[in-house]
Amino acid sequence: MGSRMKNEISHLKVPAHELVYQNLRELILFGEIAPGQTVTIKGLIEQLNAGMTPVREAIRRLSAEGALTFQGNRRVIVPTLSEQNVSELNFLRRALEPKLIAMATKRVKSEDIEDLRRIDRELDNAIKSGDINAYLRQNYWFHKTLYKLAEAPILDQVVDILWLRYGPSLRVVCGRIGTLNLTDQHKETLNAMSDGDAQRAADAIRADITQGIDQIKYSMRNS
Repeated sequence: MGSRMKNEISHLKVPAHELVYQNLRELILFGEIAPGQTVTIKGLIEQLNAGMTPVREAIRRLSAEGALTFQGNRRVIVPTLSEQNVSELNFLRRALEPKLIAMATKRVKSEDIEDLRRIDRELDNAIKSGDINAYLRQNYWFHKTLYKLAEAPILDQVVDILWLRYGPSLRVVCGRIGTLNLTDQHKETLNAMSDGDAQRAADAIRADITQGIDQIKYSMRNS
């Protein structure tokens, strides 16, 4: 689990079953359980060092969010995206995330921009070093931090579920093309937000989404 996520969860003093859910969610979100990979409930109990009840509850919640599918015989699988799935994710992300960015631009403070620039520098370092784990976490945390600034919890929650469906395939992309071939529009987004230009910021994050989705489409065509 990323240090910022650990600190946030620890600060909230969430119960043990919530920690199990968060840990399993991160394994899926960052592709440590790969799309199409079947895992057993017993295996997850051992991997998460948790009891049967909280693991089953975490599986139930993540299944409801579309991140896991039951296979029978106490097995679950991370679903593999189809072309239709990717098209739907593209449509929803391009509709919702620019809206969140436009809202965040009206609320962002200079210290928020500096925090986001620090995250983006860490992301750049991960790209240069080829550290896929760090790249995936910093990329997610950059977007998550941006969207929190919008103070729109319903939209934020919906987008987070979309990322849970998108994230595992991004891990596959990183493994196939490497981090040095990954591009983003983070700096343009932050520059626009710093200028108070909500439309330009929204356009930049929409372009960022399009680049990521195109990479997944390319990976699917060449798998």
